This record gives sequence, C-alpha cells and structure tokens, in this order.
Amino acid sequence: MKLSRPARRALLVVHVVSSASWLGLTLGLLALGVTAATTDSGAAVEASVRAMKLFADRLMVPLALLTLTSGLVLSLGTPWGLARHRWVYTKFWLTLATTTATVFALRPGVNAAVTAVAGGSPLPDAGDVLFGPVVSLSAYVFMTAISILKPWGLTRRGRRLRAGARAPKAAEPVGAPVPGAHRSVGGA
Repeated sequence: MKLSRPARRALLVVHVVSSASWLGLTLGLLALGVTAATTDSGAAVEASVRAMKLFADRLMVPLALLTLTSGLVLSLGTPWGLARHRWVYTKFWLTLATTTATVFALRPGVNAAVTAVAGGSPLPDAGDVLFGPVVSLSAYVFMTAISILKPWGLTRRGRRLRAGARAPKAAEPVGAPVPGAHRSVGGA
C-alpha cells in the first residue's frame, strides 16, 4: 500500500501533532507530579494528582493510540517501511511499549495516588506520580531525536529489499519479438 502525496502529508501532520501533544502532556504530568511530590500543602497535592488523573484518563490513551496508529500507517504507506530502517523500527517498538506502559502502569499509578489522597492520606509514594512521566518523557525525547537524525541505517530486511531493487534484470536477447509491436515487411 502506498499513500498518495496529499494523504501522506495529512497523515504526517496528524502524526507530528499527536506526538508533540503526547510529549507536551507528559511534561504537564511531570510538572504536576513534581508539585505533588514536593509540596507540603495537602490541597496542592490533591489538586495535582486529580489533574494528573484527568489528563491520564481522558487524554493520554487517545493521544498514545493516535500516535501509534498514524505512525504505523505512515511506515506501511511510505518507502520508509516499518522494518526497513532501524530508526523507524525502534520508534515503532518504543511507541508500542510506552502506549502499553501508559495503560498498564502510568494510569494505575496515578489512580492509586488519587485514591490515597482523596481518602485523606498523604501521597503514599512520590514514585507513583514521578516515575511514569520521567520514563515517558525520556522515551519521547529519544524518539524525537531519532526521527530528526535518522541514525543506524537499514535493517537486514531493508538491505535485502534494496539489493533486490538494484539487481540488474535479465536483458532480452537482441532481435527478440516485442509484444504488441508489428514488424512491417518491405518497409511499408
């Protein structure tokens, strides 16, 4: 499947905007997590973790899935391919891992912090609200860097495909009939 130029451009815009939004949202979660972990105010802790819950429940998963889906369609619909270049392959697996971690680690950690704080307890562990955003932010910055730098070259599959595309095709013998061509007899 090859995307048309307008479709590829539109999808590229969607992918970059969703990726940048995911990165920005993670920065916001980190700021809220730092606030919750460092303040002495119970009201500030509760407000921070409740805001984190709102972001994690309503925005993180849709943005993660949009980023993953748009990147997958782009890779499959363009010459970059999914498994031709190491940087694309690395981005795919990191995006899949961070999406999974968002669903199964970050959201449950934030929800546990909200439950504890809403019950009047202090924040049980600052790591619950800091670890996820720190790891996610590190992964997103790394993925952004490799998107720009495109390091490491081709995968083994990419080298095979490139070599196959460059291989000379068997030449037809001179004088072989050309399908659909008519030879005139006597110059007519």
